[in-house]
Amino acid sequence: MFRSGNALPGNALPGKALAVVAACLFVAACSSSKSIDDLAKVGAPDAATMVSVAQGELVGLTTARGAKAWLGVPFAKAPAGDLRFRAPRPPEPWSGVMEATSFGHRCPQMTNGLNQSEGVAPGLRVGDEDCLRLNVFAPADGGEGLPVMVWIHGGGNVWGRASAYDPSDLVMNENVIVVTTQYRLGPLGWFASEALRDAAGASDEPLDASANFGTLDLVASLRWVRDNVAAFGGDPGNVTIFGESAGGHNVVTLLAAPQAAGLFHRAVIQSGSFDSVSVAEAENGGQDLINPSTEVMARLGAASAGDLRNLSLDELFSAFGFEENGGFLDLPKIITGDPALPTPTLREAFDDIATFNATPIITGTNRDEMKLFQALDPELVNAWLRFIIIPKDQDFYDALSDYQSRLWRVRSVDDPASRMARAGHGDVWAYRFDWDEAGKFLLTDFSTLFGAAHAFEIPFVMGNFEFLGPADRFVFAKETKESREDLSRAMQRYWAAFARTGAPGEAGGPAWRPYADGASLMRFDSRNDGGVEVVNDADSLGGLLEDLSADPRLDGGERCRIAEALVLWARDMETEIRRGAGCTSS
Repeated sequence: MFRSGNALPGNALPGKALAVVAACLFVAACSSSKSIDDLAKVGAPDAATMVSVAQGELVGLTTARGAKAWLGVPFAKAPAGDLRFRAPRPPEPWSGVMEATSFGHRCPQMTNGLNQSEGVAPGLRVGDEDCLRLNVFAPADGGEGLPVMVWIHGGGNVWGRASAYDPSDLVMNENVIVVTTQYRLGPLGWFASEALRDAAGASDEPLDASANFGTLDLVASLRWVRDNVAAFGGDPGNVTIFGESAGGHNVVTLLAAPQAAGLFHRAVIQSGSFDSVSVAEAENGGQDLINPSTEVMARLGAASAGDLRNLSLDELFSAFGFEENGGFLDLPKIITGDPALPTPTLREAFDDIATFNATPIITGTNRDEMKLFQALDPELVNAWLRFIIIPKDQDFYDALSDYQSRLWRVRSVDDPASRMARAGHGDVWAYRFDWDEAGKFLLTDFSTLFGAAHAFEIPFVMGNFEFLGPADRFVFAKETKESREDLSRAMQRYWAAFARTGAPGEAGGPAWRPYADGASLMRFDSRNDGGVEVVNDADSLGGLLEDLSADPRLDGGERCRIAEALVLWARDMETEIRRGAGCTSS
């Protein structure tokens, strides 16, 4: 499942840190590269999986866990050639029976250190524009009218693939349908250009003038689910979207997208983001944005939509300086004031119940989000060999993560939940994931190195602990197997109860109350650390800064160093952060 996982916040790109983490920690050996074969068959076709959808007949396979699966099903035409930088078009029908037994291509992207778990070197352009495909997983004998859960992968909206996830355990345990889908990434997914808008004037599709092609791909996948999921036993009137990191950011975007209205009925945001940039910023820069489109087009010598569509993928991707960012492209993403996202900012959409799709929502973060990104920062840790990694100053390491992770939570949980409550939308539930019982290897204590790090909740929701490659045997030690599986089942029950009814309820544990009920949130942890429990625990920027200014672990220089890190995450809060931390502007 997550062998080359999805570990990026929505619009932040600590790419070097991630690439180093993968290359030096999660990979047994940095050996010679092999090519990626996304078209390899996963298993033999199973006649019991024959179904008919709008495009034709499909036969799938049965997974090792016993779920039925249909892989690599096209939900739109390949967005290549004249369809590049346009809204997705409906898929073509096929004749005969399509064998849906391989995942299909990932969308074009640059590899990074995380791909070494596949035996692939960083710095390569991989993928194919014929990538708008999804995978459907259903219980072996699930019946009809089952809740549908559509998973959106993360990866900073520049990297990742649906095939990294196997939701078979969730499907079989909870009798739900899970769809994992793909969308255009990087500049193919988000690119604002006056030249493209001008050319869209001649199109019969108004959304061709949008810059949010990746968002529109997700809308197209939800339309396909609405029209076809009944063939797999799913209820098209009961669809939950859920995603992590950039996937969570995309869930937020769909909540604000008028075109997505009615295509889903609940939403789960796992470590997501409510940040966005304007069309003007995406084109001309601002907010320290890298690679605004006017600069990129000048580098490419491209003046028209035709020029952009005629570029090879290598030419296009080379304009973004991916090597300077550890293999992660840096560019403006989630662009507002646009036909697909008309709201001035993504965050403001949630101030008025009329400007977002007001479905029931779960939103949450992990207690130690930032430790994933800190774990191989040479300024913060000493590393020997491949698995011996020790923070240079544990107090500062913990404090830096504490305050950045709290800011992530404030901006992704407390602030938006409060906005929605003021707008009259109270069907919002919040959580915090606290599991931190990773094992040890020699001098490395993964429980303090990672804690409850970014993306660590994914294996608990999916029920699959093949997550970090060779490091799995240390992080998910056999001594914690029973307690991990108990926590995993609890989380699956709550997620599935929410998908079934629109409220997580009790799900065999404590009743999960809405956030508006005294800033309630569900804390997910193992029995050893308090288990699953409801706490009343509001957080705010003011409270965070008050704690930072009085933290006995820190001297003045360390406090201001943390303040600078917070500013990088929240430029719109820069003045308040510097003042509250007692640090003058540099």
